Amino acid sequence: MKGYIGAIDQGTTSTRFMVFDKDARVVAMAQKEHEQIFPAPGWVEHNAEEILRCTHEVIEAALQQRGLQPTDLAAIGITNQRETTVVWERKTGRPVTNALVWQDTRVGDEVARFAKNGGQDRFRATTGLPLSTYFSGLKLRWILGNASGAREKAADGELLFGNIDTFLAWNLTGGPRNGKHVTDVTNASRTQLMNLRTLDWDDELLAAFEIPRAILPEVRSSSEVYGTARLPAISGVPIAGILGDQQAALVGQACFHPGEVKNTYGTGCFLLMNTGERMVPSSCGLLTTVAYKFGKHAACYALEGSVAITGALVQWLRDNLGMIAKSSDVETLARTVEDNGDVYFVPAFSGLYAPYWKESARGVIAGLTRYANKGHLARAVLEATAFQTRELVEAMETDAHISLASLRVDGGMVTNELLMQFQADILNREVVRPVIQETTALGAAYAAGLAVDFFPGLEQLRANWAMDRKWEPRMEEWRRERLYRQWKKAVARSFDWIDS
Repeated sequence: MKGYIGAIDQGTTSTRFMVFDKDARVVAMAQKEHEQIFPAPGWVEHNAEEILRCTHEVIEAALQQRGLQPTDLAAIGITNQRETTVVWERKTGRPVTNALVWQDTRVGDEVARFAKNGGQDRFRATTGLPLSTYFSGLKLRWILGNASGAREKAADGELLFGNIDTFLAWNLTGGPRNGKHVTDVTNASRTQLMNLRTLDWDDELLAAFEIPRAILPEVRSSSEVYGTARLPAISGVPIAGILGDQQAALVGQACFHPGEVKNTYGTGCFLLMNTGERMVPSSCGLLTTVAYKFGKHAACYALEGSVAITGALVQWLRDNLGMIAKSSDVETLARTVEDNGDVYFVPAFSGLYAPYWKESARGVIAGLTRYANKGHLARAVLEATAFQTRELVEAMETDAHISLASLRVDGGMVTNELLMQFQADILNREVVRPVIQETTALGAAYAAGLAVDFFPGLEQLRANWAMDRKWEPRMEEWRRERLYRQWKKAVARSFDWIDS
């Protein structure tokens, strides 16, 4: 009996490969960062070939840690940064441009142009998404219009498109030698090209965005065998699960019942609520998206609140200002002061996502006086994440008509005790961290494991979940509401920085 399941966790800043046993315990892990490319203000790119090399390297490194062979793995799942857009040549596998990252705002003018005919919610009824620079469709349109000869080659079937999940699955299963050109419903739902009801590419959307169907991958479920790996380190292992990273975290947190919610604190911040087989339209600036589809079972949907910049703001403090040597130092610096000194940092580097959807917003630091120091700025950086999460929670409670008693959290920032306590305080709700905090990779492992009967069913996955730490709110009501009121004022200052 094969005793392990693997998961590729390809994120915005790094790639990991993790190996889990049947009890969802991590037995091996390797991770490697890749370059962040900023060619112009608002432009964010990745080298997709570098990401592929990193994927090969972390797979080999993790397996070597425990002396594991391909025969030890029952299957491998993939989870990925969503919306990041890659177009490559079918015959060679070479990308025609760098990948356009989900944070990239270069299609802002196109958003405005499309919105002139039908408004920002022009496609929301079909896709669950507003017009935004965030999603893949307009990024793909930009590549086809700006890479030399790309539109003609795409129409002739010479080019392939995918988010990072598709690029990795195609390469791992053979690449130019009959690699599987597939995606799953969660990633497809983030392109703004898929119909949420049919779970397939929509002809009207393809016509509006001028996207040839020949370039698109086949849309499959989140849990099934798509093909077998041909990379020597994992040769013959089924690639059997694909989930966008935030949906993977929902699965990893075992949020399988309608109304269950998780919040992931990573490069950005993403709050998802499982709404079951029912699509819930949002009137409060949230997204309606696919949560997961396991094999032949019906798809489950989710409401999502998306914030572009949270952990990335800590990295900005580290890399652009040099105020800290490593990301974890931000908590130590923030603890040198008692409060934020009335300083608020709105990190609208890529505009504002939920619940505002303002492409023209840009980052601001408000409330500065001579009293403010770098400790106050570090506090403001951490508190920005918590304030943005409260905005999402309020919107979600209004849309879903459900009051949240607690918030399940995961992601790299949940080890920050100061942030987690402030999150509980500003929400006035308990915040709960699970024992297994690598929930994104775990969700991909669960999807792959279900496809090959490595895991017998959802109840075992729920049984694997256990609490590690809980934070209770302890802030006075008057202070909580004053801080939040000041935050809202700061957010308003970020609006309309870019002229339309």
